[in-house]
Amino acid sequence: MENQPSVAIVILNWNGKKFLEQFLPSVLDSTYQNKKIFVADNGSTDDSIPFLEKNYPAVTILKNNKNEGFTGGYNWAMQQINADISVLLNSDVEVKENWLEPAIAMFNENPMLGAVQPKILDYNNKEYFEYAGACGGWLDNYGYPFSRGRIFDAIEKDTHQYDKPMKIFWASGAAMFVRTDIFKKVGGFDPFFFAHQEEIDLCWRMQLAGHEIMSCPNSIVYHIGGGTLNKENPKKVFLNFRNNLIMLYKNLSTLECIKLLPIRLLLDFISAIKNLKEGEFRYFLAIANAHLAFFKWLFFQQSKSIFPSKRGGIIHGKFNGNIVWEHFIKGKKRFSEIIAS
Repeated sequence: MENQPSVAIVILNWNGKKFLEQFLPSVLDSTYQNKKIFVADNGSTDDSIPFLEKNYPAVTILKNNKNEGFTGGYNWAMQQINADISVLLNSDVEVKENWLEPAIAMFNENPMLGAVQPKILDYNNKEYFEYAGACGGWLDNYGYPFSRGRIFDAIEKDTHQYDKPMKIFWASGAAMFVRTDIFKKVGGFDPFFFAHQEEIDLCWRMQLAGHEIMSCPNSIVYHIGGGTLNKENPKKVFLNFRNNLIMLYKNLSTLECIKLLPIRLLLDFISAIKNLKEGEFRYFLAIANAHLAFFKWLFFQQSKSIFPSKRGGIIHGKFNGNIVWEHFIKGKKRFSEIIAS
């Protein structure tokens, strides 16, 4: 089809029959013609696969016999995908009929584009952005991620304030369009991460390889969020802190690591002590364990990770400051108070 790149919508599933039942119909209703829908099953033990086989014969099921997490599951699935564009879509996402067309048009117009993120709104409160990505991800100097529409737990109402497409640092893994060959060329997700921060690391490596990441606010999806682990879960805290430190070490230059990592470790320590004083011992322990795991990786496990294939490219979506200072000390709650949009 002329000007219609082939699109693979790849939904990673692990014991998510209730989400497939609820949200797969909206994906099937997508109006873009040149598409195929895949469910990559990550070793589910519920009846997801029999449900799909009985009710959705048009959906291609990829069966993995074990749960390799978000990173390993998608890397495994993507080896079987040959479409021009792949959409990595969480199972707990509702989409609009015409959500694919605006993002695909961006890829048609920009050959250097590696990934695109739609506007992600809260399924349970559709006037507000959703935590996991909002309207496009940014990163501060110390590796703290934030989004157009969400800074830490301060989530903005969508009043179309971020409807201008923009180069961003990272696209959310909840609904992430990628050029398939670029995803594979840079090595895919870091399998060591298992889950959390992997999309930021991938987008950083894409940018270092000379590709761009864009937000596409005309493409809208609705995400429940916390479908596998809610954001207060100690395991999620552990993975976020550990993976973020690994990501910084891998993607920063040696000089930047020497300058920034000690400050970042200190900021994490302050956060851990603060939570300990507030009685959040599990949170404190998760950060402490994350730091131990980072040093274990640093000295013994680096070979298990994917490092940047190149170190060129212009980095966009980077805030040359400290978002912790801007938000918690200066009291800035909105992205537009920090970055001109």
